[in-house]
Order: sequence, then structure tokens, then C-alpha cells
Amino acid sequence: MRFPHRIARALCAALCALGLLAGVSAPAAAQPWPDKPIRLVVNFPAGGAADTLARGISPGLSEALKRPVVIDNRPGANGIVGGDAVAKAPADGYTFLLTSGGAVAIDPFLYKKMPYDPLKDLTPVASVALVRVYLLVHPSVPAKTLDEFIAHVRAHPGKLSYGSAGNGSTPHIAAEMFKRAGKLDAMHVPYKGAAPALSDLLAGQVQFMFDPGPGLQHVASGKLRLLAVASAKRAAQYPDVPTLAEAGLQDVDGDSTFGVYAPAGTPPAIVERMNREINRTLAGAQLQENVNKLGGAVAPLSIQAFAERQNVDRARYGRFIRQAGITVD
Repeated sequence: MRFPHRIARALCAALCALGLLAGVSAPAAAQPWPDKPIRLVVNFPAGGAADTLARGISPGLSEALKRPVVIDNRPGANGIVGGDAVAKAPADGYTFLLTSGGAVAIDPFLYKKMPYDPLKDLTPVASVALVRVYLLVHPSVPAKTLDEFIAHVRAHPGKLSYGSAGNGSTPHIAAEMFKRAGKLDAMHVPYKGAAPALSDLLAGQVQFMFDPGPGLQHVASGKLRLLAVASAKRAAQYPDVPTLAEAGLQDVDGDSTFGVYAPAGTPPAIVERMNREINRTLAGAQLQENVNKLGGAVAPLSIQAFAERQNVDRARYGRFIRQAGITVD
């Protein structure tokens, strides 16, 4: 009869030990997030719209999260290099991607092979800004209005060149929409980001480009000429600048939602926290002013609304790319 008592005592001791272990491990497993710096990857070069937006939200995020938010520029292959780095990063809440809508809505339709699937390998976190693209021309081009510019391009088929942020970038696709709608012929010169393309436009190496905002600062000085916005309606910042549709060029819409993404599998609580903090940051007056200077507008959205916006953009761009037969090897 004593044997069962020994078993009972052993079981009691084992259960007590498990209880002690649970008491030690539970706090360790529930480490507060974040407890180290957060990396915000930008898959385009410094100086472009994505980089400007990332540096605009990082101070507010750092303050809210009590941890540094470090910008990591990873340009290359129209954003694929940086996007792939984030898609393959640990889903632990310490690596995020700030990118243009094109990297998610356009790339999958253009590239036959991608090292990652933006829909499956990235999780939408937060919308940051609606960015428009503007038709900017070098002052050496003898056209001061949109109609004059269209006539000039038609009169010189294949003679004018335009820069873009890269093959498949939103500015590139907007230019292709422009050419297709107007039955125009111009030579595409892709760059590794909008910033170097803008530099060559300022130098007159290319004659025009569809710019996502940074080039607007050179309009007042006369270094560049602003002729149109590639959007469904006029921009509030430039009420006198026409849309391309007003010149008879329909369905030329280069609007892009720039936003933040996380590796798939990132804990929902972390994604929700980041969404809340980014939306709070977007309410800041200084950030809104900076985005306004880019010709865009801050666009705080819920996670679900951001995902839905992404799907709408994918459908719109995908339809055009299929119709135009555009591919990038």
C-alpha cells in the first residue's frame, strides 16, 4: 500500500516543478514588442518618393514605439531586390518594407519569374500616401501646354526620350499608358529609381518623364515644366494643371498607393499595432505638408481597406499590362 503513496508524492513533485517552470517561461515568452531597433526597408534609392515617405514617418514611429526605426535602402530590379529581402526576413516584427504600389500591383504582371510572390509573401500593414505622377518636361522642349507637347511628340516619332524609375515602375507604366492612348512613339530610358531619372531630366539627357513628386520642386524655378497630371482628376495642389484625359487621352491613371508591408506570418498583434502607430504619425501637420509638396496626400487606412486598395490597383494595372502586351524578362 505504500507504493501508491510514493507515486503520488512523485507526481506531486513533478507537477510542482512544471508549475515553477511555467512561471519562469511565461514571462520570457511574452517579451514586449519591440525590444530592439526596427528595420524599414525601402526598395528604391535615396531621394525618391518612397525614401522621402519612409524618412517622413520614421521619427514619429520611433517616438511611439520607443525604439529606433532604421531606414535601409535596398534598390534594384524595380524594387524586387528589397521586396525579396523583406519577404525572406524573419516574421518577428523587426523588418518592414515601405514601397510603391507598383512593386505589389505591377511587378507580378510584368516579370515572368520573381523570387517571391508579393501577395503570398508580404502582409499589408498600412497605407502611407496616395502618390500621383506628373508629366514634367525639360525646358528645351518647345511646348508650353499639354496639347503642344502631344503635337510635338507626334511630329517627331521616336526622337524624344523619357526617363523612369525602372522597367515596370509606376512612372514607366504611366508613360506607356500615355503613349498608347495618344498613339505616340518615344524612347524609354529606365533608371534604378526616380531620383537618378530626375537628375538626367534636369540635365536634359532625357526630354520628359512621369514623376512621382520630387521633381515638382524644380517647376517654380523654370528648371522643369509641369504640363499634366496622370490621374483621374486634377490635383488639389495644382488646380490649373490638366489631366491627360482633358486632352483626349483616356484611361491614363498613374496613381499609386505607397504603403508598409511585413513578411507573411508576422503576428497580427504587431501588424495591428504598426497600423495604428503609422496612422497616428500620418496625422502630423509637418508630414502632411511634406507629402503635399510631393503632389500627393496622406492616406491612412485600416489594414483591410489597404488590402482592398491594393487589389483594386492590381486589377487596373494588370488589365492595362495584358492589353498592351508589356513584359520584362
